Amino acid sequence: MSNKTVQKCFSFFKKEIVLCIAILLALLSCAFVPPSAAYLTYIDWDTLFLLFSLMAVMKGFQQAGAFVFLGNSLLKRTDTTRKLLLVLVFLPFLCSTVVTNDVSLITFVPFGLAVLEMAGQERLSAPMVVLQTLAANLGSMLTPMGNPQNLYLYARSGMSFGGLCLLMLPYVAISGILLLVSTVLRRSRPMAPASVPAQLSGKKSLVCCGLGFVLCLLGIFKVIPPVLIAGVILIFLLFADRAVLRSVDYSLLGTFLAFFVFTGNLGSLSGFRQMISSLLAGHVELTAIVTSQVISNVPAALLLSGFTSQWESLIVGCNLGGLGTLIASMASLISYKFFAQKYPGQRKRYLGMFTLYNLAYLALLFAINLLIRR
Repeated sequence: MSNKTVQKCFSFFKKEIVLCIAILLALLSCAFVPPSAAYLTYIDWDTLFLLFSLMAVMKGFQQAGAFVFLGNSLLKRTDTTRKLLLVLVFLPFLCSTVVTNDVSLITFVPFGLAVLEMAGQERLSAPMVVLQTLAANLGSMLTPMGNPQNLYLYARSGMSFGGLCLLMLPYVAISGILLLVSTVLRRSRPMAPASVPAQLSGKKSLVCCGLGFVLCLLGIFKVIPPVLIAGVILIFLLFADRAVLRSVDYSLLGTFLAFFVFTGNLGSLSGFRQMISSLLAGHVELTAIVTSQVISNVPAALLLSGFTSQWESLIVGCNLGGLGTLIASMASLISYKFFAQKYPGQRKRYLGMFTLYNLAYLALLFAINLLIRR
């Protein structure tokens, strides 16, 4: 194997470390449970079809410039740094309830950094990105389509759309208050309104994206089979916009597939099932939070869902588990990469601030969880 090939493999592993680890675990589990047709029963196809559909539609909105246009519209009246931060932080908080936390961060972190640079307020870059990351992870807790683990657990649990929203509403409401306090307490200075050049694409693109989103909602509400929705979106994009189709996060879909195989095989091993079930007994939220700190909350949801039927506790635990370490939520790595590329000399400062804020928020929300459970 040539050095160039080795470098490419290493680069791919570094870029897609979660996917590679998931595949490795799946392959290792095959040594204990030989491959068979039963593997197909491990996979939650509805979740995969819905996840693909949502990612494709949100990429369409993103490439149409809808989110940046929305941000610019809200920035027109920001004449102080406090108002500016409030807009930049609550954009991902509110949008992530609909467009997923990773899409929110991919859109609004570069947007926010560009706005601060144009406004001459780059000193706010680190706190802004930390708060935006928190906002996206916290806002996304509210709905099934807010993040991948919610979409999966929503489908797996059979919970109603309203049931999941009501379950997470107290945590999201308190998170909104915490974000408001964290932003308002920062010193405010007058400034001229700033914006980033942005233009909406044609009405046709926005209408198509809107129709695609309606289809996704019909799938989430179990009106139309997800496989049909995914098929319609796939065929449409093949003919209308292959660029959007190429930009879908297929590594996330691959990660789901690999973890389905891994957890399905582990579930076939009685000894392992008993061990995990004993760990989860009475401590589902805490186990999900701790597990998320090591392997992130999406794999934690996939792993633990095979060993407990306490769905509400697992949903809360995996959502709160997105706080804490940098890898607790893979979406957090997105914003870190954007910040580190623009300000490589401030990486340690960012990580320190990120960890401090995340642990504080996690401790407060877990305390709220203990009060709610009483």
